[in-house]
Amino acid sequence: MFDKRMSIADIVAELRDGMTIAIGGWATRRKPMALIRAIARSDLKDLTVISYGGPDVGMLAASGKIGKLIFAFVSLDHIPIEPHFKAARQAGLDVWEMDEGMLHWGLRAAAMRLPFLPTRVGIGTAVADDPQFKTVTSPYADGETLLAMPAIRPDVALLHVHRADEKGNVLTLSTDPFFDELMARASERAFVTTEKLVETADLGLPGNARYHLVERPLITGVAEAPFGAHPTSAAPDYQLDLRHLKTYAAAEGEGWSAYREQFVDVDDAAYLTAVGGADAVRAIPTPVY
Repeated sequence: MFDKRMSIADIVAELRDGMTIAIGGWATRRKPMALIRAIARSDLKDLTVISYGGPDVGMLAASGKIGKLIFAFVSLDHIPIEPHFKAARQAGLDVWEMDEGMLHWGLRAAAMRLPFLPTRVGIGTAVADDPQFKTVTSPYADGETLLAMPAIRPDVALLHVHRADEKGNVLTLSTDPFFDELMARASERAFVTTEKLVETADLGLPGNARYHLVERPLITGVAEAPFGAHPTSAAPDYQLDLRHLKTYAAAEGEGWSAYREQFVDVDDAAYLTAVGGADAVRAIPTPVY
């Protein structure tokens, strides 16, 4: 299919209860938050979520959408522990926790269509004591015992990119694409939201090939979503909104209903107005870590 344009509502309609969904980005960078808010508004439930987590995980947890979480961390960076995730975990959320490198290796194994990949990551830690992990012995002279990281295979990957065309060519312009590529390769299908939907010629290929996340046949659908990563960053287009992240983090317990009413149960235009408008988002300064 050469025209892969969809709306965010179209993408959500492709999801089903109980699906395993990998969410791209990293903590407060390039999270597909417009799509996450749409899922939070939907009737979807019992999702298995795979994420290097940020407010994507917290929002879905607070909205009762997560049946199981596979993760390495859930953080808002400047706010080290995501409070809505923390509350859900303390309330008994089903989780499979692992080291960042283990999750990387699990996605890479799936992307390579392998059942597992051997690694030293996690050995000697309590994380590796989880019975879901097994070990293998090197068949070579060293005879080393290695952790056999099982493939982690999502049904769907949900990613946010900077530019895309209708054919599914996508560009991630930031310097930290992290594991979005592996999520797309590991999943049965991959849907992306994009800051701008442009003509193919305007992607600047092949000169911008290094920003070309994956080959277009791996992308199932593309939805234009300006400021679709807010309050996380989509640098260089805009930076993370620390002020809003503090508002979000403070909306625990009884405060969640008021936050949800103002920022989640609204359409994208109303959301952008509520957070100050396009010019205010573009003017957010680069954060200091």
